Amino acid sequence: MHPLPFDRSQLLIKPLAQRDHDLDISTIKDLKPSAPSSLVEKLNPLANKIITARKKGRAIVLMMGAHVIRAGVQRYLIDLMQRGYISCLAMNGAGIIHDYEFARVGATTESVARYIQTGEFGLWKETGELNDILATAYKNNPKEGMGRAVGQAIDASSFPHKDISLFCAAYRLGISATVHVGMGYDIIHEHPNCDGAATGALSYNDFLFYTGALQKLEGGVVMNFGSAIMAPEIYLKALSMCRNIARQNNESIRKFSTLVCDLHDLPEDFTTEPPRNSAAYYFRPWKTMLVRTVADGGESFYVRGNHAETLPALWTCIDNLEKSKR
Repeated sequence: MHPLPFDRSQLLIKPLAQRDHDLDISTIKDLKPSAPSSLVEKLNPLANKIITARKKGRAIVLMMGAHVIRAGVQRYLIDLMQRGYISCLAMNGAGIIHDYEFARVGATTESVARYIQTGEFGLWKETGELNDILATAYKNNPKEGMGRAVGQAIDASSFPHKDISLFCAAYRLGISATVHVGMGYDIIHEHPNCDGAATGALSYNDFLFYTGALQKLEGGVVMNFGSAIMAPEIYLKALSMCRNIARQNNESIRKFSTLVCDLHDLPEDFTTEPPRNSAAYYFRPWKTMLVRTVADGGESFYVRGNHAETLPALWTCIDNLEKSKR
């Protein structure tokens, strides 16, 4: 007897109009200085490095968890992209879901506690249409990236709130916005129209686009806002690939800066990784981004805070420094 797969054709898919949303368009913050001065002070040194990296044409990579989108800081990120202060934006599969729903209906996020009890969690028609976008993109161009495919679809749409879409903005600006999925992680993988081959191919293409961006990391900056697993793991593998090529060409990727913004309480000196018998050892951004990958010439920064405050603080630092140098 062979195991039988789940029959997705039997699923009941409901329209988003029948879902109670936890967040709506009022979550999106206006673009203005609105950060605590303590965070601005902590982020100023890193902001200086970002400005220098931009002038030298080096990589400025921002990786993020999907909760950053839910924090309503889209206008800050889009403005930084427009001004050349982000050259690659990377996120997990939930990123395209929140971004797409915000653009399409001006709302996102459902109560897991409520909808998992009724078997409705994640099974919403409009959100599942992301699968059609990905399948079509893969059919038309197997080398396409997932982020670009979604950005192009939102740009071509009549969605009322596409002005706050990160993927649409990246597509228009020609900036890499990469999506790194794990199969079964995201609600659109529940849907009958999910094509695993297309999803995997487009996401792997994005990994290669992301890795290509890291080839300019010498003298650059790589940041992580709230991604405990995806960001440090793709960064680690991509950096190894880039250093492999650089070494063959008698070059190096050593002198760059990393930033991690999260809610974990790290010691004042975070330049030494925690012991293996500590739970903190398994917080990958610490040992990977703040210690190991900058051990031979780089510099790392850790700032504790909510995304709704840390990203506006970073934007404020860059904006103030840019104005002071005019």
